[in-house]
Amino acid sequence: MMLGRIHRIYRLGVKELYSVKSDPVLVFLLIWAFTFMIYQVAENAKMEVIDASVAVIDEDRSELSRRIADSFLKPYFKPAVIISADRVDTVLDTGEFIFVVDIPPKFEADVLTGQMPEVQVNVDATAMSIAGNGASYISNIITQEVRSFLDQTELIDALPLNLVVRAKFNPNLNSSWFMAVMQIVNNITLLAMILTGAALIREREHGTIEHLLVMPVRSADIMIAKIWANGLIIIVAAAISLLVIVEGALQVPILGSKGLFIGGAVFYLFSITSLGIFLATLAGSMPQFGLLTILIYIIMNLLSGSTTPLESMPYWLQQTMQFSPSTHYVSFSQAVLYRGAGVEIVWPELLAMFGIGCAFFLLALWRFRKAIVRFS
Repeated sequence: MMLGRIHRIYRLGVKELYSVKSDPVLVFLLIWAFTFMIYQVAENAKMEVIDASVAVIDEDRSELSRRIADSFLKPYFKPAVIISADRVDTVLDTGEFIFVVDIPPKFEADVLTGQMPEVQVNVDATAMSIAGNGASYISNIITQEVRSFLDQTELIDALPLNLVVRAKFNPNLNSSWFMAVMQIVNNITLLAMILTGAALIREREHGTIEHLLVMPVRSADIMIAKIWANGLIIIVAAAISLLVIVEGALQVPILGSKGLFIGGAVFYLFSITSLGIFLATLAGSMPQFGLLTILIYIIMNLLSGSTTPLESMPYWLQQTMQFSPSTHYVSFSQAVLYRGAGVEIVWPELLAMFGIGCAFFLLALWRFRKAIVRFS
């Protein structure tokens, strides 16, 4: 009896694999999402400052002010452009420059006499990620140039300490290392929901759901078949992407166990595919399902910790997002792939994903049974 049921679930899953294979749009989406999309996002969606445009208003025209203007170098900044003070508002309003550094008159003389002159840095904060990091870079550049200038004139004492910063796991602070892995996680989330939900709606729109109803299968069997088949597709695609695109093309070092990462993906896909089936039972058509999926995905993506740190969010939101499997999977993936964590560290995340997955599965099964009764 049990072997017969397992065989039916297996055959239903194989049918799902053939359905995906015969859909060129889904096949193209899978290939694109786990190859070109990950590569392009990792290479081009930079968080650090790259080729930022800088203008300098040099009202001092001294050696020190020229040294500051010449210190903006690639790859962080484009060569500084000297402009007049009356153009500040215009160049910022038009987006011609992100930063405008205003060096006041008698700046060098005030520095040499021990005064505290002020250098104004105007920032176009619409480019938010560059604005925050770039302003910090500019502050450090100006400070270093002033200190180097005073060292030459022997007017500054040595600092009583030497600050040494060591960045673990990503010593060069390369955002592409972070973006590549997190993009795999985000794509797993999106495609797992799309594949399973679309599979159920496709059965309904093509009228094959009636064929399933006359077969000796249960509602749970149909769901499990869709979950394992579509989950298998995502796992294989994610594993190939991790090896070929992330490690191969992008040269991102993976410190942890790739096998453990794939094992955690099984727990995660159990919950996400169940969520996809649940959303499909709520939607009346493929367009409605697409809209529901987008809304849920955006929330899970932005608030899971893959885009912004979870710790920076309000406490109530942090606690609420603990009910989302994506939050636990992002934490799990970062711990395993970035820091080389083992099962003894990440088992709470695995347990949380499994528990949430069981809840989603039962909820989806309840909705699916109601939908079957309605169709019959």
